[in-house]
Amino acid sequence: MIFSPTPEALARAAGLLRAGGLVAFPTETVYGLGADAGSDDAVRAIFAAKGRPADHPVIVHVSDAREAATWARTMPHGARLLADAFWPGPLTIIVPRASHVSDAVTGGQDSVGLRVPSHPVARALLRAFEGAGGRGIAAPSANRFGRISPTTAQHVRDDLGERVAMIVDGGACEVGIESTIVAFVDDAPVLMRPGAIAQADLVRVLAVHLAVPKPDAPRASGTLASHYEPRTPSRLVHAGALSADPGIAVLAHSVAPKGPLWIAAAREASAYAHDLYANLRALDAMGAREILVEDVPPGDEWNAVRDRLVRATHGDDPAMD
Repeated sequence: MIFSPTPEALARAAGLLRAGGLVAFPTETVYGLGADAGSDDAVRAIFAAKGRPADHPVIVHVSDAREAATWARTMPHGARLLADAFWPGPLTIIVPRASHVSDAVTGGQDSVGLRVPSHPVARALLRAFEGAGGRGIAAPSANRFGRISPTTAQHVRDDLGERVAMIVDGGACEVGIESTIVAFVDDAPVLMRPGAIAQADLVRVLAVHLAVPKPDAPRASGTLASHYEPRTPSRLVHAGALSADPGIAVLAHSVAPKGPLWIAAAREASAYAHDLYANLRALDAMGAREILVEDVPPGDEWNAVRDRLVRATHGDDPAMD
């Protein structure tokens, strides 16, 4: 089920996608569960495998900005600026959808999320898929809906098992958390989800500030209040609330481990993000009755990590106390 990314394996994966199958593959952010974005039946198979709500849109992965434009009714100037600056890379842009883009991909919305990944295996798979007559690959994270995202091929296998026809192994993902999402469907660009690309860098390129999502903003991947969750009940807490109780698992970055169920997290934001989902999975497997996660420092570089932690613990953000 797990294959090294040889040319033969990639050709087989492209063939499976063209036949309507599901293929998990690595990106620089997390592993994606891919299907032919031009086939409604194939895209619906993603939702069935993940247990994903049908109105929750998926992101279309393409090989370059030119191909991305074929999925858009219009590509606003700001979207083109960000694409030029950050593609290939961990950026998703939401734009008005072209007429051929189906409701299965967009969750019934009039917009579509597009991304050009930078991972060499993802790019090789996209080239093989296009060479086989395909276009975009629809791909949310390759895990059960709402649970911890996968950053290794084994994570995918643990979550989805036989629900996926093939897993292409590209090693551990470099970034470790999902892409930054910016929507261009209104007058001002909207930051829908923070990611590895800092907001300051987005603003520098756009030369305008990013708006916050309004109630009528497009639905976007990974933006539900509860997401990325371990199965073990979890809380995000200040350092002083961490516990040495032997029944509690802990992820801490400023406090030395006090027991066998503690994991010491990185103190630098990008390293913390890289390890985050693997650490949450390790904590979830410890058999603890609860997981406590130490809140992370303030600052733009930590915004994406805090976003994931708040959703993963589905509780009050300690920073708001």
